[in-house]
Amino acid sequence: MAANDLKSTTIRSLFWKLFEQGGTAVVTLIVQIVMARLLSPEDFGALAIMLVFVNIGNVIVQSGLNTAIIQAPDATEDDYSTVFWMSLVVSVVLYVALFLSAPSIAAFYGMPAAVTPLRVLVLVLVVNAYNSIQEAIVARGLEFQKTARATVVAGLVSGTAGIAAAVCGAGIWALVVQQLVQQACKCAVLALQVPWKPRLVFHPERAARFFGFGWKLLASGILEQAYQGLSDLLIGKVFTTSELGYVSQGKKYPQALGTLLDGAIQPVMLSAVSRVQSDAAMVKRLARRALKTSTFLVAPCMLLFAVVAEPVVRLLLGEAWLPSVPFLQMYCIVYAMLPIHTTNLQVLNGMGRSDLFLRLEVAKKVLGIAILSFTVFVLRDLYAIVGGYIVSALICTFINASPNKRVIGYDYLEQVRDICPAFILGAIAAGIAWPLSRLGLGDVVLIASQVVVMLGSYCLLAKLLRVEEFEYLLTTAKGILGRKH
Repeated sequence: MAANDLKSTTIRSLFWKLFEQGGTAVVTLIVQIVMARLLSPEDFGALAIMLVFVNIGNVIVQSGLNTAIIQAPDATEDDYSTVFWMSLVVSVVLYVALFLSAPSIAAFYGMPAAVTPLRVLVLVLVVNAYNSIQEAIVARGLEFQKTARATVVAGLVSGTAGIAAAVCGAGIWALVVQQLVQQACKCAVLALQVPWKPRLVFHPERAARFFGFGWKLLASGILEQAYQGLSDLLIGKVFTTSELGYVSQGKKYPQALGTLLDGAIQPVMLSAVSRVQSDAAMVKRLARRALKTSTFLVAPCMLLFAVVAEPVVRLLLGEAWLPSVPFLQMYCIVYAMLPIHTTNLQVLNGMGRSDLFLRLEVAKKVLGIAILSFTVFVLRDLYAIVGGYIVSALICTFINASPNKRVIGYDYLEQVRDICPAFILGAIAAGIAWPLSRLGLGDVVLIASQVVVMLGSYCLLAKLLRVEEFEYLLTTAKGILGRKH
């Protein structure tokens, strides 16, 4: 594909991915706000524990195979079916295992009422076996408008179902219904747009080839999800489900914001890199553009979220959720570093270097588990636990970036120089907006004032200093608007 064609296709795909992420974020935010007011921290804590097993199961179901399909230049219809049947068998085996294990899991955490909800919730594993192939096909064609439609519709339908269940007093079942309906609806809407249907074919040699690439991502994914889930499992056991609910809520919103901004850029970059993986210079240009653009958006938004955290939580979630504010602010720091992690990892995936990907994950998880164990069992402090994630995230920026010095010639110091303008200008803008919290303004006025002051200061400084990412975004936006007219 020619460079100009790739750029045009990539920008168009990015627009749709932003629409998908933005629409989903808005719908999810509204749903979470309503449900947080209807349900208790204990309900959200119980869901966090159950989702640990579901998320690990999803990684095993996909086995890195959907990424292998996206990356492979010669994937065929038969390959899609081969991978689907592999994923389906794995999903059914896992469902049976978790179905039988549910009473033991519930008893270990002192949640006897969670047995049946967990058994129902893990049905998403079977749905995701099909959905993973749909999304791989969409990503291969850079047709992210299809995923956008499906995701937004699924968010609306599942949110309505979950809120209705919560209003009827369903408790934890409301959260289970919302999760299950969301995945099933997304799969159904995608099925209306993606004509693929599984065939009764299975090619062992192709399965072996895809698994040869995918098993490394499988191992990496299990490590990542197990590590992320380990914190929830330990907090739920050592502390209370209410405290886990506060930490879970504090993490949820920065994670959603990071996914909205960085998550729109990275999947598009993976598909673009896969198309030019033989040209290291082109891959480096794509990686630099993705890193600089994503950081320019993510860093100030995370810092702004940390600034307005208390009035936002009080206004939207209610006084009962104020204990989650410090955790939310700390996770904003963690997710401000998200672009440097995801950009480097997507380059390795797009270049077919899942071997390096796995090595990085092992190194990072050894470090992370050591820090987590110390903060949980020695310090036994919730703030120290989340603070440990900040330390781990900072060290892991170097770990994730290190292989790309030799893979595409993009070393760590060059990456740090590329992202420094966003962090420096963001910190200055946050420093300008923060004192407004001392004026005794109402929550709505305070939030509006700090948003306007901080974003205005950030954009003004970027304009005055001629920050390259700011000029690039303006030029790209004008180009998109010009084509529409």
